[in-house]
Amino acid sequence: MVTIKKSLHLLTAALFALMPLVSNAETPTVSAHDSLQASTTETTHVAHDSHDTHEKVDPSSKEFVKAYTQHHLMDDHYYSFYGDAEKHKHYGFALPVILIDNGLKVFMSTEDFVYNGKVIENSGQNYKYYHGKIYKTDAAGTISYDEEHHPTNEKPFDISITKNVVGLLLATVLLFLGFTALARTYKSSPNNLPKGIARALEPLVIYVRDEMARPNIGEKKYKKYMPYLLSVFFLIFLLNLLGLTPLGLNVTGNISVTVCLALFTFLYVNISGNADYWKHIFWMPGVPWPMKIVLAPIEVLGMFTKPFSLLIRLFANITAGHSVVMGLIAVAFVMKETLSTPGAVGVSFLLTLFLTVLEILVAFLQAFIFTMLSSLFIGSAVEEHDHH
Repeated sequence: MVTIKKSLHLLTAALFALMPLVSNAETPTVSAHDSLQASTTETTHVAHDSHDTHEKVDPSSKEFVKAYTQHHLMDDHYYSFYGDAEKHKHYGFALPVILIDNGLKVFMSTEDFVYNGKVIENSGQNYKYYHGKIYKTDAAGTISYDEEHHPTNEKPFDISITKNVVGLLLATVLLFLGFTALARTYKSSPNNLPKGIARALEPLVIYVRDEMARPNIGEKKYKKYMPYLLSVFFLIFLLNLLGLTPLGLNVTGNISVTVCLALFTFLYVNISGNADYWKHIFWMPGVPWPMKIVLAPIEVLGMFTKPFSLLIRLFANITAGHSVVMGLIAVAFVMKETLSTPGAVGVSFLLTLFLTVLEILVAFLQAFIFTMLSSLFIGSAVEEHDHH
């Protein structure tokens, strides 16, 4: 039991250690230069004979709305807050590019590298940023294509610090500071009354304990799983809230992040599973043996559909919410170009404001559902069954 408990604590620590790594540049993305910035006229890079050219996009077209929305949803190697179409300038800061290609290659992703097709030479090898990916190329930045017009250049293994990774690191630091303050309050205060930010955290901690962990896992075993449940609840909740700020983050809308979270729940459930849990999967008691043979594959499939439902639910809801909100903001720009009446823009603004407030509720709800189902799955794995 002591060994299992230490393993679970290590899994919880690994959650925060590995989350930034899974949200790296190997995730399929569309870069910011394939989408539009929040302006009435923007540019997009279009491949033509291995060179990038700029093509103006009509701000009153549906392509503008689609590209504007994609810019917010997708990850990027350069942290861009906003862009100036007339000056072809993006305002933000460079992020480290970390590649494994016959050794470790590290350099900064400058604005020219990400948005203007500049080739960067590092240790005798040339790299070019193209459609959200980094490819090995020559000094001229040549990109070769197959019959379906997909790049055939070799890609190095990319573990760069992307925009989503920055969001994960920021959330981790904020959670560390918040819970350190909460723990410090309990040590210093004689009556254990929290102060400051700890006063907002304590009710949520108690809520996770009394409404999720205790009812689903049981009074005797819930404490062992509280570190994980608290970690996943507050991490998802905070990341969802950060996605509603002008920082432009969409971490929980990245499927690699939700896959990692669901994977940890899967590991917790199956590492903690007792003999009764495994018996009900492979040889269900109280059922005729022909039915046991039929039910066993179904139960094994259920082991994987549970975490799959967790990752898809979180990813789909956050992505859908952000798409609608950003789409309505883009509609305001379209109306500004096509209609001269300020009332149309005002309607779009009010709808966006309403949906943004609704997204705050969704931010909490998705964290609640993920944590509640995780505790329910863990509880079913550690439950002791009475067989008569």
